Amino acid sequence: MRNTFMSRISPTSMRILALLFVLILTILFFSTQIENYLNARLFNRISTSVAIILLIAVGQSVVVLTRNIDLSVGSVVGFVAYFVGGVVGAFPEIPAILVPVLAIALGACFGAFNGFLVSRFNLPSIIVTLATLAIFRSILVEFTDGSSITTASLPDWLTEFARLNAFVVGNFRVRWMVVISIVVALVVHVFLTRFRAGRQFYAVGSNPEAARVAGINVGRTVMQAFVISGALAGLAGFMFLARFGNITIVAGLGLELKSVGAVVVGGVNIFGGSGSVIGVLIGASLIDLLETSLVRWALVSEFWRDAVLGMLILLAVVTDTFMSRRLLARPTAKAAAAKTAADNTAAPIAAPGARQAEGS
Repeated sequence: MRNTFMSRISPTSMRILALLFVLILTILFFSTQIENYLNARLFNRISTSVAIILLIAVGQSVVVLTRNIDLSVGSVVGFVAYFVGGVVGAFPEIPAILVPVLAIALGACFGAFNGFLVSRFNLPSIIVTLATLAIFRSILVEFTDGSSITTASLPDWLTEFARLNAFVVGNFRVRWMVVISIVVALVVHVFLTRFRAGRQFYAVGSNPEAARVAGINVGRTVMQAFVISGALAGLAGFMFLARFGNITIVAGLGLELKSVGAVVVGGVNIFGGSGSVIGVLIGASLIDLLETSLVRWALVSEFWRDAVLGMLILLAVVTDTFMSRRLLARPTAKAAAAKTAADNTAAPIAAPGARQAEGS
């Protein structure tokens, strides 16, 4: 019965269940190590923080599905946050709805630049985005001349947006930022899993040559993946501005590592072709929970926090590789069993003919 039950669960569902189990274990562990750990304040803080990293990670997951990676997202978030903050500060009468639209459009432009270089010239995405990570950050430094955006220069509606509650349950406050991020993640999940255009990202990542033979424009699909990643990084830049208000030239630094961590830990295959946005949501929550908890855990110094994240990413990659090999071996075993069964079935049929041949 156990084997039957396990065979009915897809590999993606197994990863999600395993992630939920690890998330619960992590919460239980830190609740025994940190005094007054389980409270509404922890939920409010982590959910708001996850809202930003989730948007970046969802865009990153679309890129990773196509066998690529976008290391420039942190610089895109920082640039968009500073640029949009400067525009809003200079033109406070600008309609509020246009501000996130501007952020998304600017981020999409950065993503299109990355996508053009990768898809048009067939360049390794890790090299391209590592270069644009530095280029975009350098442009930001030159553009700002080292100055900062302050909360005082921003309109009240923008600085208050990060504290707006969609609904409240007791002491638990669910911000509009959180609702928007989850809705975006669900929309991308439905697009990837239910629409043919979305399934093309999986096809390109699984086997680019087979996808090309099937009539899929691989270059255009890769381009679209980077545009989506840039657009969501732009939206995250708007939320970053709303949450922190004070934006410097180092804004968004390190978010690329967190986004890759959330994607890999969330079960998206780093070699492309498989994964789920739902897993990315849980992965982003787990990484932010670890980071927040390690800050409060006196036994671990701040210098080891990034090391813990790195070890978590490494463990996730090793686990995913092991599971992938097991899943690839499973069809082979089934095929061998089917062949054996076919041979056993054919043997009695062939036997009379053999005996007749012997008699003659």
